[in-house]
Amino acid sequence: MKNIKISQIQMPVSPDKAECLACASDAVARAAQEGADIAALPEMFCCPYHVDLFPLYAEKEGGRIWQTCSALAKKYHIYLSAGTLPEEDKEGRIYNTAWVFDREGRQIARHRKMHLFDINVEGGQYFQESATLTAGNSVTTFETEFGTFGLAICFDLRFPELFRLMALRGIKACLVPASFNMTTGPMHWELLARSQALNNQIFLIATAPARVPDSSYVSWAHSIVADPWGRVVSQLGTEPEIRTIQIDLDEIYGVRRQIPVLDRLRTDVYRIGDADSHPSG
Repeated sequence: MKNIKISQIQMPVSPDKAECLACASDAVARAAQEGADIAALPEMFCCPYHVDLFPLYAEKEGGRIWQTCSALAKKYHIYLSAGTLPEEDKEGRIYNTAWVFDREGRQIARHRKMHLFDINVEGGQYFQESATLTAGNSVTTFETEFGTFGLAICFDLRFPELFRLMALRGIKACLVPASFNMTTGPMHWELLARSQALNNQIFLIATAPARVPDSSYVSWAHSIVADPWGRVVSQLGTEPEIRTIQIDLDEIYGVRRQIPVLDRLRTDVYRIGDADSHPSG
């Protein structure tokens, strides 16, 4: 058995970056007290989810938030999926970026949101991340003592090709900081989490901000964990909450033995491109 404890930190996001960072720090401390191996923060946990604010809140890799998250992982000897924040590169481009730090505070993964959130739902949500953000171009997986994990961000969840590429790299679970909205969340949040877990026979851990009704972007919340059978293992409500659960990552082998989807791919008829064919980004 490969048991692992995961803490999902469903925290509120305010315009005060210092306040958000303090809240996240307290939450990671509590996750460690509960024996978590991995603590997971939500998308844009230190920045209001508003395109005009992304450049104003952006930091470079190695900046204040990066350093704080690295220090938290090392202090509590915990893996930290550090949600996402706007990241500015050397050329001034802004990305929606997720980092993961290991138990020694070393950065072991970086994922720049590959599929930008540009939608216009009639009678519902309009949003255009591409107005200020640049898309990443890497399939992101990383190694832990528990096996291989994947990393994706929010709108990436809608693209099965990305998750199949990660599955072909051998991931057991995928961490997804996300912030679905009040239009698409009720319809698609649970459905997408369960379907990606089911279709790729992995655990899917999607962590969202708590709902703040008077914010400019209201999160659906409902942080969720789905298992390789497509079942909901855990799902939070809308309020701020830290929930620690234990899962057995080796369950994927039983599922794959009974329903050998990945072993029955018709690569003589169709094939997904090499996951290593894209440059880092």
